[in-house]
Amino acid sequence: MLKASSNISKTYHADPEARIYGGKYYIYATKSRAYFQQKNIDLYVSEDGKNWKEQKDIVDMSTFPYVEKAVWAPSVIEKDGKYYLVFACNDIQNNNEDGGLEIAVSDCPEGPFKNHIGTHLISEFINGAQPIDAHFFKDDNGKVYLFYGGWGHCNICLMNDDMKGFSNTKEITPSGYTEAPCMFKKDGKYYFMYSSGNWTNSTYKVIYGISLNPFEKVIPRGEILSGDENIANGPGHNGYIRDKDGKYYCVYHRRPLGKHNKHARILAIDEMRFNENGDILPIKMT
Repeated sequence: MLKASSNISKTYHADPEARIYGGKYYIYATKSRAYFQQKNIDLYVSEDGKNWKEQKDIVDMSTFPYVEKAVWAPSVIEKDGKYYLVFACNDIQNNNEDGGLEIAVSDCPEGPFKNHIGTHLISEFINGAQPIDAHFFKDDNGKVYLFYGGWGHCNICLMNDDMKGFSNTKEITPSGYTEAPCMFKKDGKYYFMYSSGNWTNSTYKVIYGISLNPFEKVIPRGEILSGDENIANGPGHNGYIRDKDGKYYCVYHRRPLGKHNKHARILAIDEMRFNENGDILPIKMT
């Protein structure tokens, strides 16, 4: 059973993606530091959901020779016994710059992950979306969807079976969307969470909506995670875990009180609760 915690990492990390594979808990995260020092992905692993072990640099970056900086926002999905990791790189600002979303593969959820296609998965702005903040979602039928996008635009794509490309790209940007999409399915409904505001300050927060189809644009149903002047500021860019006991948890980053450096972010876990109508109740940071 997972434990609500803000003591996962001893160093600054952000943008967590959480999974359970083989009975272990995994949290993949960005090294929260200046972009030119941000050149790989770190991982936290736990057997019991309470005690976490850090594993640094799980991507074989020698297989990505064109990546220069700003490696961040990982997401991992298992498909047909392989583990696929997508991440953003180089923080491109237009279609003339080299970078975007990369995809890597491993036989193990702990890596090492190596380049899966030898080039960028997405290297241009589509529907105005900066190619960052990707999130993999696998539906009950085994289909894998890729959500991504910054600069206030969110796209969804259906990944090909070989995970080397995608089809059916569509913009599904909901009101208030800034970045960091995340989807899970519960009781036949698709829950779509995303971050709003600015990641560098206290305006950052998480909003959610519900749909009956991943390609359906959701209508926001409410703000579920925001700052608490007694605990932390700027919570956002979340993942989720449904633990071994069936409880749902939000895994996210937040800025400790009194910390004003934009990179001063730590990982945290808090429980997600639902009312009788299936709505997510506001998450109480602990």
